[in-house]
Amino acid sequence: MRVDLFDFELPPELIALRPARPRDAARLLVVPGQASFEDRGVRDLPSLLRAGDVLVFNDTRVIPAQLEGTRLSAQGEARIGATLHKRVDVRRWQAFVRNGKRLRDGDTIEFGSGVAAIAEARHADGSWTLAFLGDEPVETLLERAGRMPLPPYIAGKRATDAADQDDYQTLFADKPGAVAAPTAALHFTPELIGALDAAGIGRETLTLHVGAGTFLPVKADDTADHAMHAEWGRIDASTAERLNAARAQGGRLIAVGTTSLRLLESAAEPDGAICPFEGDTAIFITPGYRFRAVDGLMTNFHLPRSTLFMLVSALMGIERMQAAYAHAIAGRYRFYSYGDGSLLLPDKD
Repeated sequence: MRVDLFDFELPPELIALRPARPRDAARLLVVPGQASFEDRGVRDLPSLLRAGDVLVFNDTRVIPAQLEGTRLSAQGEARIGATLHKRVDVRRWQAFVRNGKRLRDGDTIEFGSGVAAIAEARHADGSWTLAFLGDEPVETLLERAGRMPLPPYIAGKRATDAADQDDYQTLFADKPGAVAAPTAALHFTPELIGALDAAGIGRETLTLHVGAGTFLPVKADDTADHAMHAEWGRIDASTAERLNAARAQGGRLIAVGTTSLRLLESAAEPDGAICPFEGDTAIFITPGYRFRAVDGLMTNFHLPRSTLFMLVSALMGIERMQAAYAHAIAGRYRFYSYGDGSLLLPDKD
């Protein structure tokens, strides 16, 4: 499928550089399968869902995975930037590297604060495996030397600051390992959760450690030529059992964020039953995909020509999502990670 089908023009002033305050004050565009769009707010979510529905959240926690350092080698010094994107083992991470052409196998990179790593191997996509020195946990090292890895469309316009330490973590952040937030869940507050509970709407959590590959542009002209980066995820047996039971009783499973959706679909059998899952997924969802596990999606507004816009177009149809995004742009909705949300509710066959 041609990638240019997923293009659109976004006025740059609609890219949100800060979240709404409070978080649940964000706007919410409701996109049904056929009915008219509705301009609502995130706080309206309890009235937009039904008792027995279940919201599925990603409980990954963002780590300070952005590092700036200096290469030390016989060739001299060079400035190196590294964004960790996937854990290899207890001391090794795969990383996208700025100025990576200056690295050679075996080079040491000093990141400051007593943190250093060896550049072990360069991969075909230009990323590197970095092996961190010492015996302290890598997470401890990152707390000393790393910064919150804001998306490039925010980091390119302002510096990361103290507010981002809280703003870029969700209410459900628990298991460290992500280098990007599951941003749809950024809208949730304790007050909103209380209102959802009172409305009889359930919630479950799974874990998908979001990688920096989520921000990589699709450089191919055809979706068939694009390779997704793998991300690690887990759904335990008891969670899978409760999700299946809720659906059997007529409840809808609403994924909060594309990361939750991708893991649910990775764990689903052809008949829609969700199985326990632990491991990597590189699922790439484009139009023509038959959804098995989810009945709806709450998500933010995504980049043009991105795998995430392809995913929502698979759920709702390309023309429907192009129309929804045109409506959002005309209505001055705020886009991307710190922006407003949408609730996608496809008609059932």
